[in-house]
Amino acid sequence: KGELLTAFDQAGLTALFMDPHQGGFIEGPKNLALALVAFELAWVDAGAATSSLASCLALAPIHEKGTPEQRDKYMSACVPPQPGEDREIWRGAFALTEPLPYVGVDTGVLCGKAAVAEWKDGEEPMLQVDKRGRFITNMDFANFVTAAVESNDERIKGTFMVILEEGDEGTFDRGAPTLKMVHQLSSTRDPVLNLKVPASRIIGGYDVVDGVIVPKYSHAEIIGAVFHRTRIPVGLMTSVKLLSAVEPVIRYHRNRFRGGDACREGSPRFDKGLQINEDALQRLVDVWAAGEAGCSLAFGAARLADSFDPIEKAKEAHFEAEGVTSIRKQMAALRKLRDQVREFIKLEYSAPGTRDEDRYNELLNNTLVQYAYMEALAGVLNPGVKLWNTGEGANKMREAVALVGGYGITEDCPGFLMQKWSDCQLEATYEGPEAVQRRHLTMTMTSDLFGCTMENWIEQMRRAGQDIPGLGGYVLASAMELWQWTLAFLQEAKDENGKKLYHNKRQGVTFPMADALGWILGPYFLASDVMELIEKGPMSPTLAEGLDDLTGFYKDLCHVQAARAAGEVARICSELVYGFNWNRCPTPDGGIADKCEPEQKSKDECAQDGTLGDQSKCSRPELVRFRELKATVDMCLAGSRLAKDRAGNALAEVMIPEALDYPQG
Repeated sequence: KGELLTAFDQAGLTALFMDPHQGGFIEGPKNLALALVAFELAWVDAGAATSSLASCLALAPIHEKGTPEQRDKYMSACVPPQPGEDREIWRGAFALTEPLPYVGVDTGVLCGKAAVAEWKDGEEPMLQVDKRGRFITNMDFANFVTAAVESNDERIKGTFMVILEEGDEGTFDRGAPTLKMVHQLSSTRDPVLNLKVPASRIIGGYDVVDGVIVPKYSHAEIIGAVFHRTRIPVGLMTSVKLLSAVEPVIRYHRNRFRGGDACREGSPRFDKGLQINEDALQRLVDVWAAGEAGCSLAFGAARLADSFDPIEKAKEAHFEAEGVTSIRKQMAALRKLRDQVREFIKLEYSAPGTRDEDRYNELLNNTLVQYAYMEALAGVLNPGVKLWNTGEGANKMREAVALVGGYGITEDCPGFLMQKWSDCQLEATYEGPEAVQRRHLTMTMTSDLFGCTMENWIEQMRRAGQDIPGLGGYVLASAMELWQWTLAFLQEAKDENGKKLYHNKRQGVTFPMADALGWILGPYFLASDVMELIEKGPMSPTLAEGLDDLTGFYKDLCHVQAARAAGEVARICSELVYGFNWNRCPTPDGGIADKCEPEQKSKDECAQDGTLGDQSKCSRPELVRFRELKATVDMCLAGSRLAKDRAGNALAEVMIPEALDYPQG
């Protein structure tokens, strides 16, 4: 495992996270660069990808919220030594989770404690930090740890993160190895840390107020800034496994019957093997389409994060210059710009050639407008990547294993499919399991700015349905509209006890809606990528030849995934709209009757025999609208199975290398 780190150093991956003056290569945000590294490494092994990203995660709290001195010291120390330098490279570990009951579920609960060890007059305070870590990646090699702790001393306020070094006074015990069965190429331990450190190691610094040390950032503020970005490559790692499974499955299917007496060379059975059967082709199309959608979503989120980072810093500088320091006052100032933000969103997604470019550029250069728009979108995309890519990705990876039968659970199966399937489950828990991401989406997907963005996505996909036949734009737009209508309905609806349905404690309502949104995001970004390919592909000498076939195949993949997403959205929304208050009928005075009388029921949305009855007499017009939207989804599925047929037929013609391009074992 240690040899991997040396290989990363030699390849330049270790220095990727740093700025040039710290020994890196890229100035500015590097979310997309880190996502590309995760993509390449996880194609072969997710444990290797995790090892590559672990030091970046350890540095992330320092990078996002550290003081300039902290950033330069630790970022520079983690770069491989240059010729003439006499030093060892430092490795870091990120210690958030602890050995608590239900470990990893609630990052707000901390057992790590910090107290004042010494505080002499005129000198810097010394802290005693006691932290026991759980599932800490890179701990085998770590020279420093960024640890989350809370105060156990009235002279320190709240929670914070602190940097602990191997040479500090006290106990720096790397702990027992975690006996995990996945991500075997990453090192994971449960460290025990009890160290005396100067208060200057508090990440972001501190103030002294009335004799109390007040950290500038709580641990929650720091991990919020960190996870806002680092969830993206973790979600990508799962989706790329689906793409990496395509070639091994094709190879297995085509070779399946070779060598038998009943399979003559040159026959369809010899050349295609299992691919002479529609089922083998179309199930693999589902795996491929899900992988493409997840990767498009993750790369879209990474590009947004790169754009958002400088805007976020510019926003902070703007408010600091204006003396607007409290979060409440900043939010009030941003609220005043809502109309301008909505105007920008409409211009951003307007049809080509129809927008006012002068006004668009004016709003594009408005820091606060851009911050409000990107913050609302990132608040959905980042947990959405982590939720859908790892959750549905694990399900789809199981399908990839099943496509090679019993061979899939053997050690010599090409592509390491069994190991990748197992690895997916760990990735689903990294940086918060599905429940954490659903909880996050519960709060962010109701934003009026994201709602405005969704409305413009709907219009954009409708135009795509008209302008690019076969992409699946219409079915995706109809699914989005159904989801948005259902969300609005649930926020106003009440259950039979008069309690609101959409509430943070009603996770049987909010969590399924988060899942439904996750289904929508992937095909939307895949459709956006395919439209980009259609527009700019002819400019590439590599793609120009055969571009029509390539874009045709990807349009079909997008259509397949959009149809699958629409089906999931319709199922979830139907359960939630009809699943509550099913036997409660409106009364003439606007109240709710406990039971529907036969003569009343015939006037409502359903007849006594359970059929829809006469819709013109429905006393709940909102349900008529829901049924119209759902019927639109159904009708917009037209052609989606034809797209799957075409994609399956094309899959039978995909060329793969004669031999594996990576070692087995």
